[in-house]
Amino acid sequence: MAQELGLEIGLLQPFRNLEGQENQAAEFDRLEAKFDLMGALGTDLLLVGSARVMKDGVEFSRIADDLARAAELAANRDIRLAYLALPWAQRITHDSDARKIVDAVGQSNFGLALNSYFSLAGGRRPADLRDLDGGKIFHVQLSDAPRLDTDIRMLKRQFGMLPGLGRLNLNGFVKVLARAGYQGAWSIARVGEQGQATSAEQLTRDGYRALVSLLDEASGSEPGISLPAPGLPARSRVRGIEFIEFAVDETTHKQLVAVLESMCFRMERRHIAKSVELLRQGAINIVVNSDESGYARSAFANHGPCVCDMGIRVDDSKLAVERATALGTELYSQPVGTGELDIPAIRGVGGSVVHFIDERSNLHRVWDIEFEPVQKTAAIPPAGLRRIDHVAQTMADDEMRSWLLYYATTFDMRKSEIVSVADPSGIIHSQPVESPEGELRLNLNGAAGQKTFAATFLADRIGAGVQHIAFLTDDIFETSATLDGQDFARLEVSENYYEDLRVRYALDPALVDRMRAGNILYERLGDAEYFQIYSRPIFNGFFFEIVERRAGYQGYGATNASMRLAAQLKCQRKA
Repeated sequence: MAQELGLEIGLLQPFRNLEGQENQAAEFDRLEAKFDLMGALGTDLLLVGSARVMKDGVEFSRIADDLARAAELAANRDIRLAYLALPWAQRITHDSDARKIVDAVGQSNFGLALNSYFSLAGGRRPADLRDLDGGKIFHVQLSDAPRLDTDIRMLKRQFGMLPGLGRLNLNGFVKVLARAGYQGAWSIARVGEQGQATSAEQLTRDGYRALVSLLDEASGSEPGISLPAPGLPARSRVRGIEFIEFAVDETTHKQLVAVLESMCFRMERRHIAKSVELLRQGAINIVVNSDESGYARSAFANHGPCVCDMGIRVDDSKLAVERATALGTELYSQPVGTGELDIPAIRGVGGSVVHFIDERSNLHRVWDIEFEPVQKTAAIPPAGLRRIDHVAQTMADDEMRSWLLYYATTFDMRKSEIVSVADPSGIIHSQPVESPEGELRLNLNGAAGQKTFAATFLADRIGAGVQHIAFLTDDIFETSATLDGQDFARLEVSENYYEDLRVRYALDPALVDRMRAGNILYERLGDAEYFQIYSRPIFNGFFFEIVERRAGYQGYGATNASMRLAAQLKCQRKA
């Protein structure tokens, strides 16, 4: 099978409980049988894990002698052995122990295997490995984990993560080993229980993306080291969201436009050749696509009314696409009509599209080139919405890791700690990802239960999608007062929420009354404050949010999430 697929088998794993056994001759017989298998498979490297069980009273010298004998048997077959210290083994539990064994064996075909998870979890540093001889390292496995000061033996099954999903310094780990002279393969180790629901194909794609991105990052930050890095363009720096596009039909078009107009968006332009409209407020561009052909129509057919496209402003759109596709992302293209721009694009979450807009060409003039102004009617005063604050994308829980890797490896974005939110019908896992200056903020929400509000959003869809968009205002109360005159349909907040709010934060009763009157939610972290207004759900669970951030608040109102979800479910049941 490997030959038909154009693959080579670089290593066979694992072989365990070889040294220090009661019947050592039987273990050597078992080893010889493994060598026979390796010959049939065409590989010359065997991973040997340190023994989990040994006979009582085994000395270090006996362990070294047994492994030296194994190395001699392997040498007769031109086979190499890579010895890995397992944290749950009986005697050899750490890299330093395994290094002593390799030195004691002293044979050129017996070397060290390292796993970044075992080497770094528990607070260890890559610098602890700087005196290694790269020629004695035969195999390296890369696996991430949370940065927890906990016994690694308790973490293995739960936290074996793809590189980039945890908190370990894998960049430093790779660079230290490369400086030491390691020339072998870099591999992805097994993932923990959290990744078991992921399909083999998706896990392979994610593993490739994670591995290539890590090696490229390490190589780019220290050009003198030798790594098999592909030389990718740098992660794209995001300048903001240029537009959000909805796919609708005639009925849902009216519903969506009515909600947008109730938030004081103005219809400003129409496409020169398609049934596509542009609504604006501040720096926010909302595209409503009800055309009966093209990608948006197919998106509507698959998902119903939905966000089908997002335009992201970057420094160089060509390089952004080049990096994304080199990491395995699917390129997107469709026929370009007369007078239209060919805007570079890739596939995004749930089969949606991400377009890249830059100022190196005419791409940033798309609204002037492809759209015509509409005749103004009655002027709609703005509500103070300045820009898109963040976008929340909902997906099945086992898809979150794939999309986190997608964003973190394609763009210059950082992840925050994952938050578990209690929905009345289950748990939702929320993973914030954002650019360094906050130009692009995303919340990736994994629906774990079948009856959560997030899960009901997914129920009638094929794949993940954008479930809500938050707009930023400088004055939530002024915006709220303006929306009162536009019949904006707000999510109703329970009365006891405000009683709890007043006590929890010792707020001025007059401020609490103002928030109660506008169904405004509130969170405070130190001196930083956050205010939120939610629309009622539309489109089987989609909704809008309006937020104000004060004194450098950086969160997303996590303490309000459970209350908001309960209110949305209540609203949905009424509907």
